[in-house]
Amino acid sequence: MTFSRAMATACAALILGAGAALAETPVIRAAVLETGTVNWELDTIKHYGLDAANGYTLDVQGVAGNPAAQVAFQGGEADVIVSDWLWVARQRADGHDYVFVPYSKAVGGMLVPGDSEAKTLADMKGKKIGIAGGPLDKSWLILRAYAQKEYGMDLQAETEQVFGAPPLIFKTAMDGETQGAINFWHFMAKMEAAGMRQLVSVSEAALALGLDPETPLLGYVFKGEMLRDHPEVLAGFTASSRAAKEKLAGDEEAWARLRDRMNAKNDAQFNALVAGYRAGIPGDGAVNEEAAAKMLALMADLGGEELIGKATTLPEGVFVQPGS
Repeated sequence: MTFSRAMATACAALILGAGAALAETPVIRAAVLETGTVNWELDTIKHYGLDAANGYTLDVQGVAGNPAAQVAFQGGEADVIVSDWLWVARQRADGHDYVFVPYSKAVGGMLVPGDSEAKTLADMKGKKIGIAGGPLDKSWLILRAYAQKEYGMDLQAETEQVFGAPPLIFKTAMDGETQGAINFWHFMAKMEAAGMRQLVSVSEAALALGLDPETPLLGYVFKGEMLRDHPEVLAGFTASSRAAKEKLAGDEEAWARLRDRMNAKNDAQFNALVAGYRAGIPGDGAVNEEAAAKMLALMADLGGEELIGKATTLPEGVFVQPGS
C-alpha cells in the first residue's frame, strides 16, 4: 500500500508538472480569413509542429472577413492578423502601436482573355475592367499611375470599371462580361490556368514607377507590446513562418496534403496556386524602408486620406526588421 501510494503521488506530481509547463507555453491567436491563402502556411506550421519547435502554440481562428479580423485584433481577442503594411502605417499614424512582419510579396496585375488583341494598357481604352477590392485597391492604383507615366493615359477616365468581390470578378472575366480583370493573386492564378494571360503585372508597373517590387505588401500584424515585452515569442513565430515557407518552397508532399483546402478544381489550378505562393515568398533580409516610403507617397497621391489616413510619410517602426 505504501509503494502504491508513493507511485500515485509521483504520477500526480508528473501530471501537474506537465500541466504547469503546458500552461507556461505562450499561445499566439491568429484571426484569419476562413478561406484565405495564409491558412496554407499556418496549417503547415501546425502540422509539422513548427510552433512547438519555436516555443509557442499557434491557435488559428477563422473569421468571415478582414473587418472581423481587425475587430478581433483591436479588441484583444486575437494576437495576430494578416493585412498590408499600408494599413499598419495608417494605424501607427493614428497612434496605434502595430508592427508588420513580412508574409508575402505576391501581387496581381491586369489579365485579359487569351485571344485578346490588347498588347499594352493603352489598348484597354474604352474597355470594361473588373476590379476586386474596390476603387482603392493597391494594384489598381499602381496600374493607374503606370498607365499615366507610360502612355499618358487616365486609366480611370478612359475605361469602365466594375468593382466586386474576387469570386465575382473571376466569374465575370470567365464569362466574357469584362475585357480585363484585376484580382487577388490566387484568383489570378486560376484565371491564367483557365487560359487568360497577363497584360502587365503590378511588379512590372512598380519597377517602371521606381518602386521596389521586392517590398512585401502583405504581412502578419502584431501589437508593438508583443515586440517590446515578449520579443522571443515574436521571434519564434517569425522563425516558424520562415521554416514553413522553406518547406513549401520545395516539398511537393507538403502541398499534396494541403490540396483539399486549396479549392483547386484541377491540376492546372493547383500547380498555378503552388507557383504563385512560391513566387510570393519574400526574402529574409530587411525591408527597404526608403522604397516603402516611396510607395506610401504614391498611394497618398492616388488614394488620399481615405486610403492612408494621416500617414502622409512612413511612420517609424512599421516593419519588424531582422534582429529587432
